[in-house]
Amino acid sequence: MTTKRILVVDDDPDFVSVVQNKLEKLNCSVDVAYDGVEGWDRVNANLPDIIVLDVMMPVKDGFQMCKELKADSRTADIPVVMLTAVADHIADTSYTQYDAMSMEAEDYIPKGPDCTDQVVKSVREFLEI
Repeated sequence: MTTKRILVVDDDPDFVSVVQNKLEKLNCSVDVAYDGVEGWDRVNANLPDIIVLDVMMPVKDGFQMCKELKADSRTADIPVVMLTAVADHIADTSYTQYDAMSMEAEDYIPKGPDCTDQVVKSVREFLEI
């Protein structure tokens, strides 16, 4: 059985560290990036089996990266699990609920205290591990 590759793209280093540690316990290879541009660099260097992608990030946000992933024939079939605190920040950002609903991501997980367990559960289901 080949090792599954997971890319985690989020601008919060502490959150990334926690998610990375939990996913590595599944015997997966976990790569990380801290914005959408760096995320694309990681995707192009080595295609992942699944991407865990935060919405609100600097440089290139998760919505834009997800749109680009789904528009590219090389990456369109890679499952994307979106992490979003957008519902809590709509009033003070340019993000809208329509933006979230228009994404072609396979799963949406609200960011919160217990969301890392939900991320692991979603990744396990999509990768069938």
